[in-house]
Amino acid sequence: EVQLVESGGGLVQAGGSLRLSCTASGFSFDGYAVGWFRQAPGKEREGVSVISSNDQITYYADAVKGRFTISRDNVKNTVYLQMNSLEPEDTAVYYCSADSKLLKVWESLGDYWGQGTQVTVSS
Repeated sequence: EVQLVESGGGLVQAGGSLRLSCTASGFSFDGYAVGWFRQAPGKEREGVSVISSNDQITYYADAVKGRFTISRDNVKNTVYLQMNSLEPEDTAVYYCSADSKLLKVWESLGDYWGQGTQVTVSS
């Protein structure tokens, strides 16, 4: 019933761009904050960005500031992550997560999680 589905990952050369999408169903999406996370093999999951339910508050990890932009369209139940100037260090599986509390999302304690989409950046 409750689902978050990520899409838009793929293989891109360094310096290129990708746009990830996180589409929700089965819950009141417009009342939830949503975050993007990433995890590479052998490494801990790290927060990338988070956006509030009303689209007025956003946060970014230092590693992606100035390169990534998070946005949402509550009519379409979708959150986007526009990724520009991609680097090999951005290679990871990217997940989205949702919770009614923004801080819980950023702490990786969101109620809902997607299955992830692979992003690979070549040199």
